[in-house]
Amino acid sequence: MDIRSNADTTAGGGSIAGSEAPTTATPTGRDGGGRGEGGNKPKLQLPASCEPPQPGQPPAKQLVWIVFGGTGHMGRSLVKSILSHSDLVTTVGRVFETTPAQIATLNSDSCLGTLCDVRDYASVSKVMEKTLDRFGRIDCIANCSGYGVIGACEDQDEYEVRNQFETNFMGTLHILQASLPYFRQQNGGRYLIFSSTSGALGVPGLGPYCATKYAVEGLIEAMLYEVDSFGIKATLVEPGLVRRDEPAEITNSLPTWGHFLIKPASEAYSHATSPALHAKRMVQWLGDRQPTSAVKCAELVWQLGHCSYPPLRLLLGSYAIESIRDRLRSVTEELEDWKHLNFPVAPSEGEDGGKGGEGGEDGDGQAGEGEGGNIVVEGTSPDGGEN
Repeated sequence: MDIRSNADTTAGGGSIAGSEAPTTATPTGRDGGGRGEGGNKPKLQLPASCEPPQPGQPPAKQLVWIVFGGTGHMGRSLVKSILSHSDLVTTVGRVFETTPAQIATLNSDSCLGTLCDVRDYASVSKVMEKTLDRFGRIDCIANCSGYGVIGACEDQDEYEVRNQFETNFMGTLHILQASLPYFRQQNGGRYLIFSSTSGALGVPGLGPYCATKYAVEGLIEAMLYEVDSFGIKATLVEPGLVRRDEPAEITNSLPTWGHFLIKPASEAYSHATSPALHAKRMVQWLGDRQPTSAVKCAELVWQLGHCSYPPLRLLLGSYAIESIRDRLRSVTEELEDWKHLNFPVAPSEGEDGGKGGEGGEDGDGQAGEGEGGNIVVEGTSPDGGEN
């Protein structure tokens, strides 16, 4: 799914410009591509197989959302999309980044602003309580919070590594553990957990951050098996190279690469072509020219909250598609190259079982060592016992 755009920006007052939400796509032409009235571009829409909300029609139910990380790049765009579709939302800011006075300015009849440190389970629980007190229920929880350090694995100290795990992994776990009892009781609920392409492939310069995202992906996959009978669903959102869609004149305390700290490289990793500097070179070269639109991502994530059959993963942007597809192709090729260690090749018809034959045995009952002999990892060990 390529959601490139060069012109989408968010507008003030909670409205979204460039998200193409107001128009209804009408299929025209031989390729079946939808075109809005007046020749507009097709409206971004999830596949019909997951039964997303229909363009131009209000969803069947008004949902109550909680958006953790609601003051970050992606979180802000998602909150604006939720409000533009008349849903209700609690937007959660970071305690050490946003003041209570600043978050209070977001309060309205349809929006509750609050602060939270996802590393603290009690803080997360208070967000749930405030949302239930204000709106009476919770339908969908999106976790956009995250933190990363850009630097070589060797250069990152224990505090930096632990803080990434506490924020990205433990923060997600706290959100799940604080909300699952409620979702089980109401026999339904939905999680939209922002992972990353770094949760599917290793990126030089982002080793510990990748490790946290790998951990989050394993956690969500395992949890889904456990809670499926309770009507609880979850999707891992994997965006790639998302830019912030805001007018340049808006004052923003965050750098263009979001909640990432760029750590100075040690001498061993400081030369210009060092692979460990790959992530640093990428974010500094891209700046605010990342190809994937946060506004369009937010529109699709809002649809995820309302669709009947959400996917386990939603990849956003051509970079995410291409990089993860290449990674999976590499894994598949490696499996094929080494599978002979585990699956013996059947001997050809009419061949002897003598020493040196294909899969044959010598007089002592040992596997032949000639061409065609196979090493099988599973099964019986050389001494006759079970592995």
